[in-house]
Formats: sequence, structure tokens, C-alpha cells
Amino acid sequence: MQKVTIITGGSRGIGRATALCLAGKGHHICIGYRVRKDSALEVVEMIRNLGQSAIAVQVDVSDEKQVVALFQQAEQQLGYISGLVNNAGILKPQASIEQLTAERLNSIFATNVTGYFLCAREAVKRMAFRHGGQGGAIVNVSSAAARLGAPHEYIDYAASKGAVDTLSIGLSLEVAAQGIRVNTVRPGYIDTEMHADGGEPDRVERVKAFAPMKRGGQPEEVAAAISWLMSDEASYVTGNFMDLAGGR
Repeated sequence: MQKVTIITGGSRGIGRATALCLAGKGHHICIGYRVRKDSALEVVEMIRNLGQSAIAVQVDVSDEKQVVALFQQAEQQLGYISGLVNNAGILKPQASIEQLTAERLNSIFATNVTGYFLCAREAVKRMAFRHGGQGGAIVNVSSAAARLGAPHEYIDYAASKGAVDTLSIGLSLEVAAQGIRVNTVRPGYIDTEMHADGGEPDRVERVKAFAPMKRGGQPEEVAAAISWLMSDEASYVTGNFMDLAGGR
């Protein structure tokens, strides 16, 4: 079966590294991006240079209509969708509980949780045996923060990733008999541009000593784990959580 994978948040960081890694293993890729069009198109060009088909689709995953359109466009241009990497997420500036507002919380949960549900729904509608699908694989990108709580910095982000973990458990059980595997990666301190969104671009340098391995991780290290979970080598793996946090 030809492998066609949608990667949300695919224009930078873990999403970008995953797109290139999967393309190198024969996947055709749909990059979902929200604002970084130039970066998304750059990834598309790199994938095409690897000999695979690729498209970029602008999407705000918190918007149901846009998610539906993303899957429709990917299906029309690339063919049967066999994989989804739920990776799009947002991070707000560091804050303690006293500084949180309903607007901030709703924004984070709309993207980090509702967006994952909507994308998973559209994937299942296409992959499940009961819908005439041929099965497939979903990898949800969570965070070690779901286990650690991110106190004084990102407890709202951590809570959203805790919801992703619960989604992964329930969904993996719900669709296992439908030929769909659902697994989760939980990155720790990964050196990506996302830290700038939280107001501290060099955060990994400050906190890396807390990891037993005493270093931050690279997006390519997370991408390798996602790639394996998406592969036929992981054909009997579902409901699994893979921590990539340097031992933390």
C-alpha cells in the first residue's frame, strides 16, 4: 500500500524533521501549516527532491471546516491517507496559575486538544475497515510535560498534553480492530523554535541539566521514533507511549 501521511505543524521543528524522515522512507507527505507558508513550501521542495510527492495546506486545526478541507485536499492530490502525525501545537509565554485567563486556556486547548480530536476523527473516517479503509497509523505528539506538569511555566500546556495522552489511550482501544494503530511520543527538552513562543528561545540550555543525559534532544531524534511507530516494523504496537526526554 502506498503510504500517504498528513503531518500537522509540519513547517518547523519536530514536524519538519518527521516529514523529511518519513519521505526518506517512501512516504508521500501533506504538510499542514498555519502561518509559515515559506517554511512549509521549503519542506515540500525538499521532499520532492527525495523523489516523493508532497503538498502544503494551510490549516488552523482548531477550525473544524479547515481540518475537513485539509484531509479532502490531501486525499484528492495524494491518494489514500494511511498515516497521521498529530503534531500542531501552541505554547504561550511562561506564566503561573495566577496569570492564566480563560482566553489563553481556550486558545491552547482548542489547538492542542480539539485539533488532535478533529484530525484523528477525519483519519479514522478514511482508514477504518468499517468505512472501507485499509487501516493505517496515527502518532500523537504529546510532551513529557504531561507527566511532569511544567509548574511555574506551562501548566496549561502540560494539561493539554495530558488530554492528548488520554485521547491516545481511548482511541487506540477504539480503533485497534479497525486496522488503525495509535501511538504517542512524549518529547522532553527538544531544541526547537517553539521555546521562543514561550518567551525563552534558549530554554533548553537552561534546563538541560535536569535531564539525566545532561543535554537537550534534537527534532531528528523524535522524528526517528515517530517514523518507527509509523512503520510496518511496529505493526503489533498500539497504545504505546514512547518517552524521548533524556531519561527524565
